[in-house]
Amino acid sequence: MAKEEISTTKYLIHAQINANGIVEKPDVVGAIFGQTEGLLSNDLDLRELQKTGRIGRIKVNINSKAGRSKGDIVIPSSLDRVETAILAASLETINRVGPCEAYIQVTNVEDVRALKRKKVVDRAKEIYAGMMEEVTPESIKMIEEVKEAMRIHEITEYGDEKLPAGPNVPTSDAILVVEGRADVLNLLRHGVKNAIAVEGVSVPKTVAELSKNKTVTAFVDGDRGGELILKELLQVGEVDYVTKAPKGKEVEDLSKDEIMVALRDKIPVEQLFHDLGVKVEEKGKDKITLLKNILKELEGSGNAEILDDALNILKEVKVENLYDELKNVHNSTYAVVFDGVISQRLIDIAMEKGVKHIVAVRMSEVVKKPEDIKVITK
Repeated sequence: MAKEEISTTKYLIHAQINANGIVEKPDVVGAIFGQTEGLLSNDLDLRELQKTGRIGRIKVNINSKAGRSKGDIVIPSSLDRVETAILAASLETINRVGPCEAYIQVTNVEDVRALKRKKVVDRAKEIYAGMMEEVTPESIKMIEEVKEAMRIHEITEYGDEKLPAGPNVPTSDAILVVEGRADVLNLLRHGVKNAIAVEGVSVPKTVAELSKNKTVTAFVDGDRGGELILKELLQVGEVDYVTKAPKGKEVEDLSKDEIMVALRDKIPVEQLFHDLGVKVEEKGKDKITLLKNILKELEGSGNAEILDDALNILKEVKVENLYDELKNVHNSTYAVVFDGVISQRLIDIAMEKGVKHIVAVRMSEVVKKPEDIKVITK
């Protein structure tokens, strides 16, 4: 996955928009940001929420017919229930999109976790029924005892420092970084096989290198020691998410329920920095993943999106008009994503406008390759 898909989305805000005129997706996104700005407290400012990962990329599907536009809006939220409801209600204050009168009505707020829980429960019932048909309760108990014993033996050593690790660390796209061997053993006992221990306050080189290529969740103790480990990890490694054991508890002592709650409630590291009042740039690898996902959405459409540094759409145009549009845009353009081939002509205008990323299906033969622009192809 893309990191946004692995995200901590809790709710999806669904809304309908009607406009007395012809409007397009960028107009709607612009109206949502523009007309809610300053309406709520700084903690619920849409731009800040999106930068810190608590609001996902706004999706708009709109069609025009007979001089009127109608469509749907979906906003992913990892805020709590009350904050999500306030945010949803603020959408209904929007009364214009571009030059057109418009109104937005929230149709429902979908609890993503409730839907997942229902699927899990239903599937668990099916699996359990199948187990009961094949084996007796005594056999199940014996199987569980053997599994428990085997989990202790599943612990491995990873890297030059021979760090304690679960067997899935080398192959998993996502890993948990914990403090010590006892933490890895406790997670194994409860079926979590992708944890690796730093074994002390100093973060080993192996973990720092691993963090560059994997989605990393720092899972630390709920005490002063856990804070020290986390501080070191944030300085040395590339952490994506952070979670803690309950206050005063250690990861090695947690029950399965406590482990699952802690992992469910992990927060993006950008949110942690935001809460601490520290300004940091969003990680490059995260943005590259998101840009590749946008390209997947555009494939086959013949369209191009011009984006700002929060990956909001500044303009959506046909690929054949992209060069002319870039000539007229301001220097706030961060990235260009399009369903086509990167040419020298396009690279030249992108360099002139200060574009940082160009994302497309492929690149043609270019004479002058850009140094300040990252080119990403399928």
